[in-house]
Amino acid sequence: MNEELHDASAMADEVPTGTTTVLFVPQATAHVLPENLADHADGSPPATVPDEGSKAKRATKNNADRLAGKTLGVYRCDTLLGRGAMGAVYLAFHQQLERRCALKVLSPKYIETDADYVSRFREEAIAVANLHHPNVVMAYAVGKHDELHFLEMEFVTGNSLQRTLDSQQRLSPTDALRVTAQIADGLAAAHRAGLIHRDVKPDNVLMTKELHGLGRAKIGDFGLAKRVRGRGEKVFDDLVGTPHYMAPELFSGSQASTSTDVYALGVCLFRMLTGRLPFNGKTVKQLMSQAISQPFPDVRADCADLPNEIVELLNCLVHRDPAQRLRDADQAQPRLFSVLEEIRDVRQLLTDAFREETDIAWSAGEGIDEFDAIVKLRNGRRQRVLIAPSDDNVPFRQIQIFSIGGPASPDHYEVALRRNAVQPHGSIAVRDVDGQPHFVVVENHSRAKVAPDELCRSVRHIARHADAVEEFLTGQDVN
Repeated sequence: MNEELHDASAMADEVPTGTTTVLFVPQATAHVLPENLADHADGSPPATVPDEGSKAKRATKNNADRLAGKTLGVYRCDTLLGRGAMGAVYLAFHQQLERRCALKVLSPKYIETDADYVSRFREEAIAVANLHHPNVVMAYAVGKHDELHFLEMEFVTGNSLQRTLDSQQRLSPTDALRVTAQIADGLAAAHRAGLIHRDVKPDNVLMTKELHGLGRAKIGDFGLAKRVRGRGEKVFDDLVGTPHYMAPELFSGSQASTSTDVYALGVCLFRMLTGRLPFNGKTVKQLMSQAISQPFPDVRADCADLPNEIVELLNCLVHRDPAQRLRDADQAQPRLFSVLEEIRDVRQLLTDAFREETDIAWSAGEGIDEFDAIVKLRNGRRQRVLIAPSDDNVPFRQIQIFSIGGPASPDHYEVALRRNAVQPHGSIAVRDVDGQPHFVVVENHSRAKVAPDELCRSVRHIARHADAVEEFLTGQDVN
């Protein structure tokens, strides 16, 4: 697999589809040439008598690719994660703050070919640093040291979405929609802040590493979109992004907008559902022609049983006419989550959450989407936890997780309130059970947003807290 950070200018006008942008994947390794070979890796002979200026300039260029095992200012660069025409990314360690990070070091050669790149890079990096969202890769610092420009980013332990798709080809409709909704959630925060991503694609989405199912999607590389160029063709100089994911109007000279980000988001969803890209042109010219003249492919040609709600939503994301397309991620996000909560199968969610969890036994309850889970606790006790739809009148449908603690009496209300103030998960409430008031421990999750790992952790927490209430009130182990 090609793990270089791809830049179209380095590939003439060819647009490869299988290139993976490796940003923070700890498993990824890249060979670093020894110093005596790296200077002339392209086979060119060394200059016999270089002047001091060119010598220093060449050293700076080489250093950008040879930082593994060395330091750059306060950063110790431990492992080279990926490299390409735009620069190199290292798993690094901030020695003053004592934290791991991903350090992107820009290639001086790339900067020479794009004079305004550094200013755009700095401006957008500073803007992203002010975005605090669980679905956005954090930017911590941007700076320059030893003539090298760098960006310090959050280190995410996991794979890119592209690498996930490389191994799985396609995702289930539920997983595809959930990942798309999470990307839209992070993208919406950027759009509200006035930021346009310009290069939304699976390469620029990281998936956190979880025990069960897909992790959380986090979008990164804001402002790092590459200019699209063919060999010697100035017509592509104003295009920024990845052609397979670019909206048709961009090829006609329109400026990037929140709506073009939405189109790219729709292409990502299409790719996750079908395992392929909508247009298969091998060059920028071919893709331009297809995107402008051909209708967007019918997703049902690859996914005949896809629910109507997903088909209609996808069409709203990738509509050829920007005026008919969802205008930004803030508009797309609630639509995505609304469809997801309609189609999400709670039984499958629990199957993913409790897979290989030998201390949790679960079964279907009496009602629709109602389930019982028996959790074995460390002290030899057991606790029953119920998982069911919530009847609360809230914008998104909820899944409620609750467990009975024991009979409730006014004598214990103050104790319950005090425990609520320090209890990190769930809350103690009073609910009638068989006509009698009981203390229960309750926690709600969005049916659309909750991840399998999150639900599994919640069930464990609720079981432990409810059992503590029961033991305090009764000294027994009956629930």
